[in-house]
Amino acid sequence: MLNQDRVQQLKDIVAGQRDLMFAAERHIWKHPETGYREWKTHAYLKEQYEKLGYQLTEAGNIPGFYTDIDTGKPGPKLLIMGELDSLIVSTHPECDPETGFVHACGHHAQSAALLGIAAALKQPGALDGMSGSIRLMAVPAEELIEIGYRETLRQQGIIKYFGGKVEFMYRGFMDDCDIALLVHTSNSGKKGIGVGIGNNGCLTKNINYEGVSSHAGGAPHLGVNALYAANLGLNAVNALRETFQEKDYIRFHPIITKGGGAVNAIPNDVRVESYVRGASIDAIVQANSRINRALAASAAAMGANVHLQDYPGYCPLYNDKNLYQITVDVVKQAWGDDYIEEDTKWGTGCTDMGDVSCVMPTVQPYAPGASGVGHGSDYCISDPENAVLLSAQYQVLMAEALLSNNAELGKKVIAEAELVYPDKKDYFAAVDKIFLDKKAVTQNEDGTITLDYQNI
Repeated sequence: MLNQDRVQQLKDIVAGQRDLMFAAERHIWKHPETGYREWKTHAYLKEQYEKLGYQLTEAGNIPGFYTDIDTGKPGPKLLIMGELDSLIVSTHPECDPETGFVHACGHHAQSAALLGIAAALKQPGALDGMSGSIRLMAVPAEELIEIGYRETLRQQGIIKYFGGKVEFMYRGFMDDCDIALLVHTSNSGKKGIGVGIGNNGCLTKNINYEGVSSHAGGAPHLGVNALYAANLGLNAVNALRETFQEKDYIRFHPIITKGGGAVNAIPNDVRVESYVRGASIDAIVQANSRINRALAASAAAMGANVHLQDYPGYCPLYNDKNLYQITVDVVKQAWGDDYIEEDTKWGTGCTDMGDVSCVMPTVQPYAPGASGVGHGSDYCISDPENAVLLSAQYQVLMAEALLSNNAELGKKVIAEAELVYPDKKDYFAAVDKIFLDKKAVTQNEDGTITLDYQNI
């Protein structure tokens, strides 16, 4: 598929950017920021890209940017992304002591690799034989955390969607892109690139049970216990679990973020957060309707109310079959059979790369080099040669495979792609149907109760 001399040439060109990439990995690691707050990282990377001679299109009121590289020949546009945001793990020994922010998922390594790719593609001979163009994009807010903060941004009109890639799509930053690629960091312990078939999507939920406060010892009969209503609701959902079909990979994992105000008062304000995860948007929506029914009926049973807020999370990731196979072929040719790890099991995590995969052929492989538990207090990049350098080399070789020979292989990927939403308008219409914001219980004057828990 690739000329072996060309493979070695490109690997060497990328390896020549090792010092730049490794310095970027260390710098961003030391300055972690969560989603839609990544301004220091944005400023650092902006400076580095502009030093390389790139003109950036910045998102403006949120962090992130993109830049285009034109080969001078017509052809597809390959989108290569790196994520900017960190997690919050306050027990990590290297977290920001004030915020608890830490890159415990390795996104900083992605950003460092992307910078290395940018530098490599400026070198003589790097683009020889390629057709079309490459868009390098630094994207914010992949981790679906701090939902309250993101809802504040949404209410202010700064964002519409919680995921950074979804927001970038909404802003039109991917409108002329044809194929998408992102390499995530992995703690698999393997020495080469891993690739899977895909993973779950999700929606996010705020569940606010509303009761009536009263003296917990002297007059509990005058109150309506919102905590009991919440407990009843969560137990009701647990009783539904056997109705979720295995093929849909449904996951519901709530946490109570507020259980009451004072121990001597009947709780009147209890708040719960959760995701509903699943293998398709239809499965997620159907399961969520049952979950909302159980939550609402439990509130009604206790004489309480429940305020349901549902938000689009992430669509399931469907790795393109051709891109999957091209990844396997490229890695085997560049490093040997031992450097590819194929995973045919469906994953139950979520990423907003799933949303991208719904509208254009996409693949998200994994590069090793991390150790410790992902999202845990011992996570770190222990092998930057693999986490950063190998990742960048693979991505440049994928660009070569897809865009060389008059972009013959890239055109094949585009022509044969099986997309959930070939038109982005249909994608956004489906996602927007998930939004829900209503109180689910109405006590009627005639003593009947009306439940309204769906977005119809």
